[in-house]
Amino acid sequence: MQPSEVKWSFSSLKDYVNCPRQYLEVKVLKRYEKKPTAQTLYGSAVHSAIEDYVGKGTPLPEDYKRYASQLDPLVEMSGIKFPEHRMAVDFERKPCSWGKYWVRGIVDLLVVDGSTGFIVDYKTGNDKYADLKQLQLMALLTFAHFEQVDHIKAGLLFVAKKNFITTEYSRGDLDKLWMEFYPSLERLRLSHVNDEWLPNPTPLCGWCPVRECEFHKEN
Repeated sequence: MQPSEVKWSFSSLKDYVNCPRQYLEVKVLKRYEKKPTAQTLYGSAVHSAIEDYVGKGTPLPEDYKRYASQLDPLVEMSGIKFPEHRMAVDFERKPCSWGKYWVRGIVDLLVVDGSTGFIVDYKTGNDKYADLKQLQLMALLTFAHFEQVDHIKAGLLFVAKKNFITTEYSRGDLDKLWMEFYPSLERLRLSHVNDEWLPNPTPLCGWCPVRECEFHKEN
């Protein structure tokens, strides 16, 4: 199976899988946009504070000092730290510029120590539905950009829940790891080819920005 050449990121592909109709209206036609919520604004503020604390040594704001005990081990890690690090690859899965990408992403914290990489993604929400596929994509981008890295330890750090969900990746599994994204990318390709974007009704439809959809709570 060949992947789609449509540009993507973890979040955009996840949006497509969750609801092709919303993806069309928001990402392709751009007739609607997702507006920030109180939760997303809070998450952005915490991310920024954590980035500065781990990457620059900036003291945490008073409201976030309770997270310090979870972050201090990251501050003390050996290796070269890359906070909020952008990486992109082209369709051949080779490193490329941010603007000329096939897939791209931003890792909250990447630490490279010899042949080992460490990836951390900060989360401020609930850990009930943790999605490790985001870490998988960040690991694939890291393998592409850092040829010396053969093994990656990665984790989702749910700071509010004091939970660190971890996993590991090896360079020898590159093809297998990429292939796990291909079924969704093939669906995305076919949607573009056939111009077919079926809605996927869920309990979240009431919060969807696409108000003209027949499944929106206002219809």
